[in-house]
Amino acid sequence: MSRPLAFAGSPIDRADHIRADPDRLAALMDWRARLLKLDGLDPVLSPEGTLEWGTLADAAPDSDLVFLGLAAGKACFAEVPARQGGSTGPANPRLWAAMAALDPGELATYGGARSLVDWHARHRFCAQCGSPTRLAKGGWQRTCTNDDCKADHFPRVDPVTIMLVEHQGNLLLGRQPRFPPRRFSALAGFVEPGESIEDAVAREIMEEAGVVVRDVTYVASQPWPFPSSLMIGCHSHADSAELTIDTTELDEARWFTRAEVELAMTGSEDAAFIAPPPHAVAHHLLKWWLEQ
Repeated sequence: MSRPLAFAGSPIDRADHIRADPDRLAALMDWRARLLKLDGLDPVLSPEGTLEWGTLADAAPDSDLVFLGLAAGKACFAEVPARQGGSTGPANPRLWAAMAALDPGELATYGGARSLVDWHARHRFCAQCGSPTRLAKGGWQRTCTNDDCKADHFPRVDPVTIMLVEHQGNLLLGRQPRFPPRRFSALAGFVEPGESIEDAVAREIMEEAGVVVRDVTYVASQPWPFPSSLMIGCHSHADSAELTIDTTELDEARWFTRAEVELAMTGSEDAAFIAPPPHAVAHHLLKWWLEQ
């Protein structure tokens, strides 16, 4: 990829060896440690448009602190919100206006922190027995407080395939109901239990568009902290252009020529569709395809 993917490439050293050592972690929780300031789950920006950092003294009393890692020799933490708050997802224009000011490294730092504290806010109770859980391993684990259970729970990442489908030089793109008018993007769907990435690509394309695909190849991946997905970008080929669209998933799906994709990527008002925005991996997949 010719430019960084949004939310990828955090400069923070996650320092797993410190997470697993309570004494070393406690020794880092002093006046030099930094606290990433969040408004619920949204970033707080400085007047210069960078992430706002404070000290551990800025955290609420008795709050859960998640160890993000080390940056410039300093321990970095984020506070788990008392309740879920802030904007709910990437469609929120205020959230993206704030994040647009961040450089790639800071955006990646924020994205990782958002996913982690959101997971903690939603997993305060054990999924096995229902008892309260407590933060462990610097925030990279929660442990059940029930002595008869003591189950360990770990932050999860949901794998999502997002794929280009090519047929005789044309590209299949679709519109979801939540998209802005004229926006088309690559088809996508969650990987289900018992599936490989290739299986998930083939199933999702068949379910949503009725197209059989082959020769699935991996292109690139992107962390997506809404709430915590890993977008797995792929490319595939179809032997038929006939479509059977699942209208519960898509408003529309169409084949576009290379010329139509090229024009859409320029942002021209005369384009046949509006391309996905640069912060989405789908945008990078289209650019990659045009460069092949």
